[in-house]
Amino acid sequence: MKKLALAAALSVAGTHAFAGSMAEPVMEAPVIVEETEASSSGAGLIVPLILIALVAAAVSAD
Repeated sequence: MKKLALAAALSVAGTHAFAGSMAEPVMEAPVIVEETEASSSGAGLIVPLILIALVAAAVSAD
């Protein structure tokens, strides 16, 4: 009888020590970092094109 009670106590203690809950696991959403520019991608070409146009105008004026 003592062995049966000891086995029952150990089985209950063992299952509760490692058992998980039935609730859904809480998963954190992945952090997505997206680099955005305030201007369009063509904005980096405007200044060089203006400089080339000014140089071309200066050369053609001579």
